[in-house]
Amino acid sequence: MEHISNPASLVAWLGFFLALVFGYVANKTSFCTMGAVSDVVNMGEWGRMRAWLLAIATAILGTNILAYLGYFDITQTFYTRGTVYWFSALVGGLLFGVGMTLAGGCGQRTLVRLGGGNLKSVVVFIFLGYSALVTMNGILRIPMDNILRAEVFTVRLDGTQTLPAIAGMEDQVSQLSWAVILSLMILAFVFSSREFWQNRDNLLAGIVIGLIVTAGWYVTGHLGYAENEFMEITYVGTDSKLAESLTFVGPIAFTMDLFAYWRDKHVTFGVASVLGVIVGSFLYSVLHKTFRWEYFNSPQDMLRHIIGALLMGFGGISAMGCTIGQAITGVSTLALSSFIVFLGIVAGAAVTMKIQYYLMLRSS
Repeated sequence: MEHISNPASLVAWLGFFLALVFGYVANKTSFCTMGAVSDVVNMGEWGRMRAWLLAIATAILGTNILAYLGYFDITQTFYTRGTVYWFSALVGGLLFGVGMTLAGGCGQRTLVRLGGGNLKSVVVFIFLGYSALVTMNGILRIPMDNILRAEVFTVRLDGTQTLPAIAGMEDQVSQLSWAVILSLMILAFVFSSREFWQNRDNLLAGIVIGLIVTAGWYVTGHLGYAENEFMEITYVGTDSKLAESLTFVGPIAFTMDLFAYWRDKHVTFGVASVLGVIVGSFLYSVLHKTFRWEYFNSPQDMLRHIIGALLMGFGGISAMGCTIGQAITGVSTLALSSFIVFLGIVAGAAVTMKIQYYLMLRSS
């Protein structure tokens, strides 16, 4: 990176533009992971779920090809570390799934709706970000560390926690082989539906979002790669000082932290991606005249969104990611924890939706 005068700034700007495309496409295609679960649970409709799975398969394939070609080290991420907080991943995923259902969408959907004029998302953004900050650095870190991440619920591995490594195959060829097989299995399911082929929006969302996650790894893991004065490997422009790609719970918290302590902080890849999604969604809504002010229809509606946001903040930090950060970005590395979080999110959302449906029938 010696030929680039300010690589950290470059990483942040590229994160912004990648997220801008993400926000634009997510608004255009109505990409929504909570909506994907809702469609399956309530209507048996798999279109948006297949779009989510297509994004996962695309990211798995792209990410591992990048790693195989040497453009970034897949072991240098916080997803693939050898410490597996499996209980924290499961409970955090479950709570996040409950929270996103109550709040009407996950972190990325909150940003997309905010860009489209939804004032509910302003409230969700604030409470989600605050809850995440308090979980990272405040009082909520105590139950996370002492209960969810207690030693009895922790597995420490000698190597990384990628599926091939756990199976005793840590070489690059095995990693790529596992990625190809898994992605092809997912793609076979996704494209087994003729109806999915005919829905260009779902097809566009899955491919573009998967490629954006892959590009994020290249930006932070290759362009952001550096060595410090002690010849130690480091990654500039990211909050973790490791390679990162798109995720939104932690970055929303870091964005609030940046606004509060502007003189002491810098815009990172994660913070820039938060702003990029909002701007991209706003551009789409203005250009296509879909921008519309929305607000809560009752105090109960507002309370439900606040509770959901608080659960997403705590759950997202406990799980170290969200429906994008773990279920696409994390899964693309084949990290065990990411699969646990993905299953937890889907289960938490599905159960909450069933309870909501039951309560609605009972009250009618």
